[in-house]
Amino acid sequence: MGIFLRGIIVTGFVLFAGCAGVSTTATKNYSPDTETNASLNHLPLDSNITTGTLPNGLRYYIRKNSEPQNRAELRLGINAGSILEDDDQRGLAHFVEHLAFNGTENFPKQTLVDYLESVGMRFGPDLNAYTSFDETVYMLQIPTDSTAIVDTAFRILSDWAHNISFLPEEVEKERGVIVEEWRLGRGANARMLDKQFPILFHNSKYAERLPIGKKEIIETADVETIRRFYRDWYRPDMMAVVAVGDFDVTQIEALIREHFAPIPASENPRKRQEFPVPDHAETL
Repeated sequence: MGIFLRGIIVTGFVLFAGCAGVSTTATKNYSPDTETNASLNHLPLDSNITTGTLPNGLRYYIRKNSEPQNRAELRLGINAGSILEDDDQRGLAHFVEHLAFNGTENFPKQTLVDYLESVGMRFGPDLNAYTSFDETVYMLQIPTDSTAIVDTAFRILSDWAHNISFLPEEVEKERGVIVEEWRLGRGANARMLDKQFPILFHNSKYAERLPIGKKEIIETADVETIRRFYRDWYRPDMMAVVAVGDFDVTQIEALIREHFAPIPASENPRKRQEFPVPDHAETL
């Protein structure tokens, strides 16, 4: 998870960079994150970052940052993107990300977005997600002057991690949205990338796993095929929670434990493969 975690941590902390530090707190009854620290030796962790690993394998990174006041950036990073799709799933990592906003166990259908907008958050600037080759990341920028909103935000992240609904009617509704995204992205630049990627990533799986996927799979994939990607890869040992903002670190750590520790570890986890990009024998 080294590259994945470096990217998520750095991005989250840069967005809320700068302010008064807070000393790292001890993590009681949870294993110290020595393995992660070793994997991040290229980028030593700020001593003001509180880290830990829950018994189910989920990792977390917390840093107090007093500016902007009463604001926080929360991220749920999944160490899985389009590179891990099976041949019949091309485009479904992105599909799962879309469905996260179409209903979860605690926030049916549109109620998740409705709630966040009701407390002043806007889709795009404050509420968003993206799918890349190697990761999927969910992002919330929240006010921290309301304990209820902060608690609900972590419940939402937890639902995205473990309780997306996959209702057939929502799958069908979102299918059209994603196909339209695919169509809108088929401009000249995309057609050039179609030619460039097989050369740039020659003999690598990356050449055939663009996150937008294949239109025919997006149009025909059934619910179980989509859910299979979620079941295989959205699991605690493949996740990290990052929280940066104007808050009490101890309280945030407690909320992460409360909302994420109950997620069961996978009993028979699928191996997360790494896919190298071979060097070219000559300059292209």
